[in-house]
Amino acid sequence: MFAATLAELPVGTAAIVQAMPTGRSGLTRLREMGIVPGTPIRVTRRAPLGEPIEICVRGSHLSMRNHEAAFIAISAA
Repeated sequence: MFAATLAELPVGTAAIVQAMPTGRSGLTRLREMGIVPGTPIRVTRRAPLGEPIEICVRGSHLSMRNHEAAFIAISAA
């Protein structure tokens, strides 16, 4: 079984971004940083309490909360 959203992706697992909703101001900034459909993405680590998560996308390491990551649909890499 594979995670359906970035929030569910296990640490160290790679995936491909499939969809991101538009019209949400918090997600607009993530799109500007390169998280768009078709982009490879990987969760590199999680904080001790589960969030924020650190992701690697296009060679950059970004952090985000689980509620933001839950909007990002992914598929197997």
